[in-house]
Amino acid sequence: MAKKKQNAKNANLMAQNRKARHDYRVLQTYEAGIALTGTEIKSVRAHRVNLKDGFAQIRNGQATLMNVHISEYTQGNQFNHDPLRNRKLLLHKQEIKRLARETDKKGITLIPLKMYIKRGFAKVLIGVAEGKHEYDKRNTIKKRDQQREISRVMKHY
Repeated sequence: MAKKKQNAKNANLMAQNRKARHDYRVLQTYEAGIALTGTEIKSVRAHRVNLKDGFAQIRNGQATLMNVHISEYTQGNQFNHDPLRNRKLLLHKQEIKRLARETDKKGITLIPLKMYIKRGFAKVLIGVAEGKHEYDKRNTIKKRDQQREISRVMKHY
């Protein structure tokens, strides 16, 4: 049987943190695997993930994803998982050291941007980000509106 071609760019996208790029300035991104239990991966494949309030931390040489809500699996039994449990991120040791150095700086945090399935494994796109001030958010909205207006005018010519 022939392999499936990935036609759509986001065909395997399970969840996306849409507010992340509005609230933070993403400086760099890393792809990390995520250690999940059996019922968690089934919920992820069912798109039952919320990355909105999630963040990552480096503690004791390990990267941990915190406050990401993966809903309980509906057909699960008494051994179902806790929706808000901390999950280990699977990164190379050098990447963890680099992230630890970067998050030691003031105002820098790790936020999950996307969760997707790649070759059958759940992956998380982690962004090294710094928080935007209110005036930065207003400038971003203003630039986006200007670009939208320019494209609207150019569409008629």
